[in-house]
Amino acid sequence: MADTTARALRLLELLQSAQLRTVAELADLLAVDERTVRRDVARLIELGMPIEALRGRYGGYRVVPGRRVLPLMFTSEEVMSVFLRLTRSQAASGAPDLAAQTALSKMMRALPSADAGRIGARLGAISGTLDGAPDDGPDPAVMLTLADAVDRHLVLDLRYVTRDGTPSRRTVQPYGLVAHSRRWYLLAFDTTVQEERTFRVDRIRTARSTQATFTPPLKIDAAERVVERFADAEYRWRVVLCIRQTEEHIRTHLPRTIARLDLVEHREDADGLATLPWHRAEIHAESLHWLPPVIAALGCDVVIESPDELREQVRLAATRMLDAAGSSRAP
Repeated sequence: MADTTARALRLLELLQSAQLRTVAELADLLAVDERTVRRDVARLIELGMPIEALRGRYGGYRVVPGRRVLPLMFTSEEVMSVFLRLTRSQAASGAPDLAAQTALSKMMRALPSADAGRIGARLGAISGTLDGAPDDGPDPAVMLTLADAVDRHLVLDLRYVTRDGTPSRRTVQPYGLVAHSRRWYLLAFDTTVQEERTFRVDRIRTARSTQATFTPPLKIDAAERVVERFADAEYRWRVVLCIRQTEEHIRTHLPRTIARLDLVEHREDADGLATLPWHRAEIHAESLHWLPPVIAALGCDVVIESPDELREQVRLAATRMLDAAGSSRAP
């Protein structure tokens, strides 16, 4: 039997159908030489199969008494599906699912070595972790195609639905797959508009690898770039705030996906002690109504550089707060 996987499955079947099989008997039934039988048995034992060797004149191989082996074989798509569900499970519970991780490891070991190497490379093309309870997961077949294209630097033909529901077709050069904030994203260079773009995987209806290849940028950090693109996304308002506080404190209210942060000034007082630094935060936002509560929550000096509309919203919010503080009883 030329196919190694088929021969291994047949070998398991033969071992479980008799109390004992000699090497010569197995070689005859499999139409291979005895050295190949010993090598195949050694490979199965390395995969954790409960097979033992009996020495002596009537020796051979057998399955350990009381044990049975279900010789399941898994497709790459099935392994990807388990990986995605494992990621969702861990994000939802906030703790590692050890049983699911063990199952994934066993599935990887059950794959032929070449397939295991390919799926391992595809899983390696995925970065980041889901935060919080995840939304519905992407199609494993689509994820598998995307991961394979990232790993092998293949140009992709995508059918994609935009945020407003408009269907489109994109030809992209994929850089990486990133899990972030309950969703999966594909970072890619869109050849149509000649710009780097971020695509939500759940909006990709079909993905097809082409024969064309490309050379990706050197040392690109896909997860880092996705976060930067969130902060740089084109929205209606560009807000600039100067904030006097540490970066750690500011980030608790304005994470990296929302604001770009640059150190403006860091001084020391007369005694040589470091004072709180000033940072400039740039925020791209579709609306301004959520910013006054954030400014209040920062609890430090904040100067609004732009836009004027935000200053007006803050004044209105401050007036309402003062009115609430001055009222002693309900009408």
